Amino acid sequence: MESLLGTSLQVYVGLTVIFMGVVAYLTGQAIANTWRPLWQVFPSCFLLGLTARFLIYALFQGGLLSPGIVVDVTVLTISGLIAYRFTQVTKMVSQYPWLYERCGWWRYAEKPPST
Repeated sequence: MESLLGTSLQVYVGLTVIFMGVVAYLTGQAIANTWRPLWQVFPSCFLLGLTARFLIYALFQGGLLSPGIVVDVTVLTISGLIAYRFTQVTKMVSQYPWLYERCGWWRYAEKPPST
């Protein structure tokens, strides 16, 4: 596992999954709150993955150019996309309550026309 992640599992979970995962979640929320398109989550989380890999290298003597960077970017992108969708659904339902209703965590739907 260490050869794939480039560091120990404890360091990876603490720094990448928990710390940088929260940062990626907040990044996804910020992108959705400012009505930016979904594709902007991808370059933002890619840069966060590079940052996480550099912090692992600089603070814990982990591998800088290890295959773990792909895992970092993937985990952080998933966190950012989840936050983006949750925030987008919440905004659509709260800002346009006469048009949309929530249909679960991930979806909203148009309200049926009132007669």
